[in-house]
Amino acid sequence: MARQELGPHSLRVAQRVAEMLDGVEAAVVGCSGGPDSLALALGAEWAGRRTGTRITAVIVDHRLQSGSDRVAAETAELLAWRGIDAVIRRVDVRDTGEGPESAARSARRAALLEVAQDRPVLLGHTLDDQAETVLLGLARGSGVTSLAGIRPRAGSFWHPLLEIRRTTTVAACREWGVRPWHDPQNADPVFRRSLVRRSTLPVLEQDLGPGVAEALARTAVLMQGEDAVMAGLADAWLA
Repeated sequence: MARQELGPHSLRVAQRVAEMLDGVEAAVVGCSGGPDSLALALGAEWAGRRTGTRITAVIVDHRLQSGSDRVAAETAELLAWRGIDAVIRRVDVRDTGEGPESAARSARRAALLEVAQDRPVLLGHTLDDQAETVLLGLARGSGVTSLAGIRPRAGSFWHPLLEIRRTTTVAACREWGVRPWHDPQNADPVFRRSLVRRSTLPVLEQDLGPGVAEALARTAVLMQGEDAVMAGLADAWLA
């Protein structure tokens, strides 16, 4: 890693991925074609060549939007052009009462695990996603486990970019010379996370000053420690 091949933003993404892939023989990357997951996939390809990790990208087509098959095909083509093996998995999203976002997430994760088998699955959640998760948990009056947010490693799902802002992944894509797809649902206020992303957090940053997202993400890290201690005490008590 001594020779800097990348720009500052893409290098930061790639190095974070390399730290997590150290010693890993093979891994799967979930890639929607958006800036976060696209930067993750390109960073994983760079990191994999240095850690000896075989990388496979999985593009999940939820078939919930017109033209989703085209987006999936174009993303697979872009990844192949960058030397990344990519497969497309089409899923049926069935909302059994948990809401459309949760139903799509469940279908997506099942498809990723099916391809991965026993390999880790890397996902492109960023510090911004972590901040949104904590803020939504606070709004629901959640406890420690929920406020702990997204763990760096949650079973088969690994999140290398939790310390990186979304602006960095967007800049990294520019440095790599690729144009990411922007999901229109991310701007649809009917979805609570989209509303938090486009309205609530920017207002908090404006009224309280910069650093709100970082503070919320730091709360998640602190709560993860608290949750681990409590889980350990509970296990000891049950034993």
